[in-house]
Amino acid sequence: MSTASREQITDWLALTLAPGVGPRRIAQLIERFGSAAGVRAAGRGALADAGLSNAAITAIGAPDRSRVEAAFAWAAHDGAHLLTPDMPGYPKRLRALAAPPPLLFVRGETALLNEPQIAIVGSRNPTAGGTETARDFAAYLAGLGLVITSGLALGIDAAAHDGALGAGRTIAVLGTGPDRVYPAAHRELARRIASAGALVSEFLPGTGPHASHFPQRNRIISGLSLGTLVVEAAVGSGSLITARLASEQGREVFAVPGSIHNPLARGCHALIRQGAKLVDSANQILEELGPQLGEYLSDALDDNPEVAPAQQQDADLDDDHRRLLDCLGYDPVAPDDLIARTGMPAFEIASMLLLLELQGHVVSHPGGRYSLRAEPPPAPRDA
Repeated sequence: MSTASREQITDWLALTLAPGVGPRRIAQLIERFGSAAGVRAAGRGALADAGLSNAAITAIGAPDRSRVEAAFAWAAHDGAHLLTPDMPGYPKRLRALAAPPPLLFVRGETALLNEPQIAIVGSRNPTAGGTETARDFAAYLAGLGLVITSGLALGIDAAAHDGALGAGRTIAVLGTGPDRVYPAAHRELARRIASAGALVSEFLPGTGPHASHFPQRNRIISGLSLGTLVVEAAVGSGSLITARLASEQGREVFAVPGSIHNPLARGCHALIRQGAKLVDSANQILEELGPQLGEYLSDALDDNPEVAPAQQQDADLDDDHRRLLDCLGYDPVAPDDLIARTGMPAFEIASMLLLLELQGHVVSHPGGRYSLRAEPPPAPRDA
């Protein structure tokens, strides 16, 4: 890291470390004084006139050296990068926001930050079908060359990252410092993402998982992306915050509908009522974003021939198994209900459900319930 870039980054670190000065206030200061260096060069009187407290003005002039050095020590590691809005590699879509993150700590491939991205978010406690949907959408879109962006959380986020890693690349935006992984169970997933994508944080090294950080993190997820897909979300979910931020940022919002009996579908249904695009295939997302993706999408589709969606193979099933499948839907059903619908004894129902699950026809859910396995999202049609 050159002396000039170190000085440049120190100016931004000083603003970030000032108490009571967040990204929005920093953006206002940059607009007023022209640059981070200009803010630091302004006198106390000018900064006071801009509404800063004495503590903030003092911190801007003399930032905490230990935290500044900790940031540079982190950036000295292999694969670690520190970006500010006035650097060429800073993501253009974030730079265009009203309050862009003043600093981005990136581990992995920084070039991905400027590539076309789709955010996939949802419940931390999804159904098996929701998990499968997130993974399938992510895998297909990543296979076309789009970058899948999410938040490394449990549930839908993890499924989206995992699906993308199997077919392409993914970005995880952290609600902690770049040297922390939350939840801890995702350390291995984070390692895989850093090796085949990028981990991104606006929080300084050493920062833990505070509750207020995750809504702040969400604006980066939506801001980096051309559109945000919500797979499953309860009303009041943090995923709906991401969707709202995406809408405010002028990004597209997509939602996967679900059963009226599924509480995790209600957040998606609320989004659809508010104007989000209802999608049940990856093709619908690609069609909506086609004007933005332009030639990139055409080239990607040319390089990825259409693949027929997987179909349930039931040719080898006998009449009883077919009758049981006919009594199942995509809403989870208890075995007692299936006994009542089919008139079959409990032991036969249990045996057939086990076989159907092993063959991939049905999915088991908490509470011993079952549903049909949803097909993966269909491939795009030829243009």
